[in-house]
Amino acid sequence: MLRGAALRVTRPRLAVLSAVHAHPHADTDTIIAAVRRDLPKVSHQAVYDSLHALTAAGLVRRIQPSGSVARYESRTGDNHHHLVCRSCGAIADVDCAVGEAPCLTASDDRGFSIDEAEVIYWGLCPDCSADRSP
Repeated sequence: MLRGAALRVTRPRLAVLSAVHAHPHADTDTIIAAVRRDLPKVSHQAVYDSLHALTAAGLVRRIQPSGSVARYESRTGDNHHHLVCRSCGAIADVDCAVGEAPCLTASDDRGFSIDEAEVIYWGLCPDCSADRSP
């Protein structure tokens, strides 16, 4: 994947890519902890640099729901959206409601060439909904 994206293959990049695949929607602290299980001496900066390179290359997607830290996922290129729990912060992927990326057709594009739409659905996950039931 790295070579296909014209990136040098390094141990930190491999470890970060593996961590993002293993921990969908993980924040940087979670990714750093996962990477350090394989590379105990890796620096925070090496992880941040790897995340930046992987995101710029399109191998990783960075999302940041309102009120949340940045999170990373390996599912890229399909313009999917997210469900976010207002209570516990759980995040889940959700495909577009109809067809292939219908949300890329804005009612008025104001001359923009649109290539991505970000939709976040907010509510309560099943566990938090059950906790609030009488």
